[in-house]
Amino acid sequence: MSQQQSFRIPTSSLTLEYPMSLGVYDRYEQAQRAVDFLSDNEFPVQNCVIVGTDLKQVERVTGRLTNGKVAAGGLASGLWMGLFVGLVLSLFGTGSTLAIIVSTMLFGAVFGLVFAMAGYLATRGRRDFTSVTQVVATRYEVLVEHKFAQQGRDLLATMTDTDPKV
Repeated sequence: MSQQQSFRIPTSSLTLEYPMSLGVYDRYEQAQRAVDFLSDNEFPVQNCVIVGTDLKQVERVTGRLTNGKVAAGGLASGLWMGLFVGLVLSLFGTGSTLAIIVSTMLFGAVFGLVFAMAGYLATRGRRDFTSVTQVVATRYEVLVEHKFAQQGRDLLATMTDTDPKV
Protein backbone atom coordinates (compact mmCIF):
# COMPACT_ATOMS: atom_id res chain seq x y z
CA MET A 1 0.00 0.00 0.00
CA SER A 2 1.47 3.33 -0.94
CA GLN A 3 0.97 6.44 1.05
CA GLN A 4 0.73 9.72 -0.67
CA GLN A 5 2.61 12.50 1.09
CA SER A 6 1.83 16.11 0.56
CA PHE A 7 4.78 18.44 0.35
CA ARG A 8 4.42 22.12 0.96
CA ILE A 9 6.73 24.32 -1.03
CA PRO A 10 8.04 27.06 1.23
CA THR A 11 7.42 30.58 0.03
CA SER A 12 9.59 33.51 0.88
CA SER A 13 8.48 35.77 3.69
CA LEU A 14 9.63 38.67 1.51
CA THR A 15 6.88 38.24 -1.07
CA LEU A 16 3.19 39.07 -1.11
CA GLU A 17 0.53 37.14 -3.01
CA TYR A 18 -1.26 40.10 -4.60
CA PRO A 19 0.76 43.22 -3.81
CA MET A 20 -0.60 46.71 -4.36
CA SER A 21 1.28 49.98 -3.98
CA LEU A 22 0.60 52.28 -1.05
CA GLY A 23 3.15 54.87 -2.08
CA VAL A 24 6.52 55.60 -3.66
CA TYR A 25 9.19 57.54 -1.74
CA ASP A 26 12.50 59.12 -2.70
CA ARG A 27 14.26 58.07 0.50
CA TYR A 28 14.16 54.86 2.48
CA GLU A 29 13.53 56.81 5.68
CA GLN A 30 10.28 58.16 4.20
CA ALA A 31 9.05 54.66 3.33
CA GLN A 32 10.06 53.45 6.76
CA ARG A 33 8.21 56.36 8.39
CA ALA A 34 5.07 55.51 6.40
CA VAL A 35 5.14 51.89 7.61
CA ASP A 36 5.85 53.08 11.16
CA PHE A 37 2.82 55.39 10.94
CA LEU A 38 0.68 52.47 9.77
CA SER A 39 1.98 50.38 12.68
CA ASP A 40 1.21 53.16 15.18
CA ASN A 41 -2.37 53.14 13.88
CA GLU A 42 -2.74 49.37 14.37
CA PHE A 43 -2.56 48.53 10.66
CA PRO A 44 -1.50 44.90 10.02
CA VAL A 45 2.03 45.84 8.90
CA GLN A 46 3.07 42.19 8.60
CA ASN A 47 1.36 42.45 5.20
CA CYS A 48 3.70 45.24 4.03
CA VAL A 49 6.95 45.17 2.08
CA ILE A 50 9.35 48.03 1.34
CA VAL A 51 10.94 47.50 -2.07
CA GLY A 52 13.91 49.45 -3.40
CA THR A 53 13.41 50.16 -7.10
CA ASP A 54 15.34 51.80 -9.94
CA LEU A 55 18.62 50.32 -8.83
CA LYS A 56 21.92 51.87 -9.80
CA GLN A 57 25.51 50.86 -9.21
CA VAL A 58 27.72 53.42 -7.52
CA GLU A 59 31.48 53.01 -7.55
CA ARG A 60 33.42 55.24 -5.17
CA VAL A 61 37.10 55.57 -6.11
CA THR A 62 39.09 55.35 -2.89
CA GLY A 63 42.65 55.82 -4.11
CA ARG A 64 45.43 55.28 -6.59
CA LEU A 65 46.89 51.81 -7.01
CA THR A 66 50.70 51.61 -7.28
CA ASN A 67 53.27 48.82 -7.42
CA GLY A 68 54.15 49.51 -3.78
CA LYS A 69 50.55 49.30 -2.56
CA VAL A 70 49.97 46.06 -4.48
CA ALA A 71 53.21 44.57 -3.12
CA ALA A 72 52.37 45.60 0.46
CA GLY A 73 48.84 44.20 0.16
CA GLY A 74 50.08 40.89 -1.27
CA LEU A 75 52.77 40.64 1.40
CA ALA A 76 50.30 41.31 4.23
CA SER A 77 47.72 38.93 2.80
CA GLY A 78 50.34 36.20 2.43
CA LEU A 79 51.58 36.75 5.99
CA TRP A 80 48.07 36.33 7.40
CA MET A 81 47.44 33.21 5.33
CA GLY A 82 50.83 31.83 6.39
CA LEU A 83 50.01 32.54 10.04
CA PHE A 84 46.72 30.67 9.72
CA VAL A 85 48.31 27.69 7.95
CA GLY A 86 51.14 27.69 10.49
CA LEU A 87 48.74 27.62 13.42
CA VAL A 88 46.82 24.72 11.89
CA LEU A 89 50.00 22.78 11.07
CA SER A 90 51.41 23.41 14.54
CA LEU A 91 48.40 21.66 16.05
CA PHE A 92 49.30 18.45 14.22
CA GLY A 93 53.09 18.82 13.87
CA THR A 94 55.74 17.39 16.13
CA GLY A 95 58.41 20.04 15.61
CA SER A 96 58.87 23.45 17.15
CA THR A 97 55.62 25.43 17.05
CA LEU A 98 57.42 28.73 16.59
CA ALA A 99 59.53 27.37 13.72
CA ILE A 100 56.46 26.02 11.93
CA ILE A 101 54.54 29.29 12.29
CA VAL A 102 57.46 31.54 11.23
CA SER A 103 58.34 29.38 8.22
CA THR A 104 54.75 29.23 6.95
CA MET A 105 54.41 33.00 7.44
CA LEU A 106 57.56 33.63 5.37
CA PHE A 107 56.45 31.15 2.72
CA GLY A 108 52.99 32.79 2.62
CA ALA A 109 54.50 36.28 2.39
CA VAL A 110 56.61 35.32 -0.64
CA PHE A 111 53.72 33.67 -2.43
CA GLY A 112 51.33 36.52 -1.56
CA LEU A 113 53.80 39.05 -2.95
CA VAL A 114 54.47 37.07 -6.14
CA PHE A 115 50.81 36.38 -6.92
CA ALA A 116 49.65 39.94 -6.14
CA MET A 117 52.33 41.45 -8.36
CA ALA A 118 51.67 38.94 -11.16
CA GLY A 119 47.96 39.75 -11.10
CA TYR A 120 48.58 43.50 -11.05
CA LEU A 121 51.14 43.40 -13.85
CA ALA A 122 48.78 41.26 -15.95
CA THR A 123 46.28 44.14 -16.04
CA ARG A 124 48.91 46.36 -17.75
CA GLY A 125 47.70 49.48 -15.99
CA ARG A 126 44.08 49.26 -17.14
CA ARG A 127 42.78 49.69 -13.60
CA ASP A 128 45.22 51.67 -11.49
CA PHE A 129 42.83 52.59 -8.71
CA THR A 130 40.97 51.05 -5.79
CA SER A 131 37.25 51.46 -5.29
CA VAL A 132 34.19 50.36 -3.37
CA THR A 133 31.06 49.38 -5.30
CA GLN A 134 27.52 49.46 -3.98
CA VAL A 135 24.08 48.91 -5.50
CA VAL A 136 21.56 51.47 -4.26
CA ALA A 137 17.89 52.14 -4.91
CA THR A 138 16.71 55.54 -6.10
CA ARG A 139 13.09 55.03 -5.04
CA TYR A 140 11.31 52.98 -2.39
CA GLU A 141 7.83 51.59 -2.82
CA VAL A 142 5.62 50.39 0.02
CA LEU A 143 3.55 47.40 -1.08
CA VAL A 144 0.75 45.71 0.79
CA GLU A 145 -1.56 42.73 0.27
CA HIS A 146 -4.49 43.76 -1.92
CA LYS A 147 -7.08 43.17 0.80
CA PHE A 148 -5.46 45.87 3.01
CA ALA A 149 -4.58 48.37 0.26
CA GLN A 150 -7.52 50.75 0.64
CA GLN A 151 -7.29 50.76 4.43
CA GLY A 152 -3.56 51.58 4.16
CA ARG A 153 -4.13 54.38 1.64
CA ASP A 154 -6.83 55.91 3.82
CA LEU A 155 -4.52 55.87 6.85
CA LEU A 156 -1.58 57.33 4.95
CA ALA A 157 -3.80 60.12 3.66
CA THR A 158 -4.15 61.29 7.29
CA MET A 159 -0.39 61.31 7.83
CA THR A 160 0.79 64.89 8.29
CA ASP A 161 4.56 64.39 8.63
CA THR A 162 5.59 62.90 5.27
CA ASP A 163 9.23 63.98 5.57
CA PRO A 164 10.68 62.23 8.63
CA LYS A 165 13.45 63.77 10.68
CA VAL A 166 16.61 61.85 10.03
